[in-house]
Amino acid sequence: MEGAVHVEELTSGASGRIIPVFKNVRRSVFSSASIRRAIIFVQSIFLWFIFHLRRCRQHHHRPSPPSSPSSKRKFPFRRRDVEEDVLRRRALAEVIPMVKSSIDDDDDLTCQCRAATCLFFGTGRNALFCRSWIPISDEIRGILIIIHGLNEHSGRYADFARQLNSCNFGVYAMDWIGHGGSDGLHGYVPSLDHVVADTGSFLEKIKSDHPGIPCFLYGHSTGGAVVLKAASYPYINELVEGIILTSPALRVTPSHPIVGAVAPLFSLVAPKYQFKGANKRGIPVSRDPAALVAKYTDPLVYTGPMRIRTGHEILRISSHLTRNFKNVTVPFFVLHGTADKVTDPLASQDLYNQAASKYKHIKLYDGFLHDLLFEPEREEIGQDIIDWMEMKLSFHH
Repeated sequence: MEGAVHVEELTSGASGRIIPVFKNVRRSVFSSASIRRAIIFVQSIFLWFIFHLRRCRQHHHRPSPPSSPSSKRKFPFRRRDVEEDVLRRRALAEVIPMVKSSIDDDDDLTCQCRAATCLFFGTGRNALFCRSWIPISDEIRGILIIIHGLNEHSGRYADFARQLNSCNFGVYAMDWIGHGGSDGLHGYVPSLDHVVADTGSFLEKIKSDHPGIPCFLYGHSTGGAVVLKAASYPYINELVEGIILTSPALRVTPSHPIVGAVAPLFSLVAPKYQFKGANKRGIPVSRDPAALVAKYTDPLVYTGPMRIRTGHEILRISSHLTRNFKNVTVPFFVLHGTADKVTDPLASQDLYNQAASKYKHIKLYDGFLHDLLFEPEREEIGQDIIDWMEMKLSFHH
């Protein structure tokens, strides 16, 4: 006869959330049939709720004139409202300083570049806002293409771009759909596969504009997942000299297994709905207080709750990458803070251990948080990336 039920505490990924796991009740409670019935029940309740909510909205909202202020609150995703918001965000993106205006800085090399913005048309002819910092020197050693993380934008990497320019590396950066100055509802990513495709197309465009110059892809957080998946395609693998990943979103897990089970359905029925339980704004991402203030007061940084489809896409790409660590062959350098509470540093270690790449390196920063390039030691971390690219170029030749 079995004794009392024991409880084991497990954490959900790197989020630090505690999930109680009960032993000795697997047969009676967590059988596959029981779980299947529970999922079907939850899905049925959710579908009933959605259809009931839509009918109530049609009944109560029909008398309201579409131009009234209340109508704008009830229908927040109207196409015209989204387009107006895109234009507002794009105007803000255009005025972000890309070069230092003062000549009093100690390192005047940071000013020696041609900075520009442009629109690149990606999947579905969406206009994507892009930036470039090209050294005036004719001897460009290489080009780094920056793919930012979830909810942020390319303008945040201007300081890093200037550091790269000072070492004769050119820089390009692209805002994803729904981010920064690009088209789309702010904070909404209908498909990360589209972001992967846009990254590949952007890389091809840059290679054609700069023939013979080696290119590297850089991705932060979810952008790191995008870059890693893009590099899994042979034609992109051949175009890049290597990839750099900071705090990549690998082996991301939902707060509870039931969330992962119903996420595919929820993302189809209510893709743009904001899931408040997924908001991680309270988790610190830098040990620099000024960097935190700058990030969360930036109007181009999305700080609202995560949208359901966006969250599902992150779970989907993360799961795909985790299953395929052994198939990674691209040269890479992965950097991660050991105190990161947003993404899992152990997953980066597993990527390094399992990848088939012949040229691979990892660096774990003891006690550092998620946004490595916005930590107090950002200059040293940036230099580590530059040193790796220079080492890779010398190894190749």
